[in-house]
Amino acid sequence: MASQGIEIKDLYKIFGPHGEKYVEAVKNGMSKAELNEKHGHVLGLKDINISMPAGKIQVVMGLSGSGKSTLIRHINRLIDPTTGSVQYEDVDVCQMSDAELLNFRRHKTAMVFQKFALLPHRTVIQNTVYGLEIQGIDKAEAKKRAQRWIERVGLDGFEDHYPNQLSGGMQQRVGLARALTNDADILLMDEAFSALDPLIRTDMQSVLLDIQEELKKTIVFITHDLDEALRLGDRIAILRDGEVIQQGTGQEIVLHPADAYISDFVQEVNRGRVIAVETIMDKTPLQGDIKIEVKPDDRLETAAQAMSSQEENRANVRDNSGNLVGSLQLKDTISAMVTAVRH
Repeated sequence: MASQGIEIKDLYKIFGPHGEKYVEAVKNGMSKAELNEKHGHVLGLKDINISMPAGKIQVVMGLSGSGKSTLIRHINRLIDPTTGSVQYEDVDVCQMSDAELLNFRRHKTAMVFQKFALLPHRTVIQNTVYGLEIQGIDKAEAKKRAQRWIERVGLDGFEDHYPNQLSGGMQQRVGLARALTNDADILLMDEAFSALDPLIRTDMQSVLLDIQEELKKTIVFITHDLDEALRLGDRIAILRDGEVIQQGTGQEIVLHPADAYISDFVQEVNRGRVIAVETIMDKTPLQGDIKIEVKPDDRLETAAQAMSSQEENRANVRDNSGNLVGSLQLKDTISAMVTAVRH
């Protein structure tokens, strides 16, 4: 596990031959449209500041053209910034030499793409060991590592199949196995599940969450889908026109949208899957024989199901240390699932 997260500071990207000339103008308020129309340059990212936590899933979301894919490509410097820094382990990736950058890409990062990016002439096992081959790892050891992750993502028995013999979901499992086999600290996932059918997509999200529970990688996950962002993200940053509009936990964003743009995003969200019990619980535990207990970090939907299944209308809340820390009423739980929580 990485000891530190990724710190993106004061990052600007202006596409065009003289992007650096226009940074100050953009800082002083020049719009994306004006920059393009008057100067023939395109504003990709504007003043990005995000602290991406180590060992967690940082989701970056936004609509097409918001700058999210441009942003993720700065982390492994597939794109150079116009100005700003991307720091990891107290080193600025943007200032690395060619040799340092090559080492960083080979050993510290792995990427999973939307279009799978598998080599068509290689089998599942051959695709999975590809990164280790580049690193010069012994063939037997590389195959051993690859086999472990092929089995872990549910592809045991498909080692000798070629990509064109696999479904889209299976191909993406190969891409994930290949990334995990490299054992990189940072996993970059650019719209990794967007090309998949909804049920397969949900299944892949579950696979990723299960693996993350075990590995605690620093994952940067790009998506345009809010439900996916809320399910996967420990933290979420929402981009629009190259700027961060809001960032925080999924619950913070759903309960306190920063503006009308974010409000439109979150209005159809199933709040029961986002809001935690501790947000609405009464701080006083109930006395007597209370049959249902839930945890502070359980989602409201989970708590409501637990009470309803036992035909109970109340529950106590017990933390991971075994302490009773509060109580919950079913009517309050259901109300919070359909209306905004007020503090």
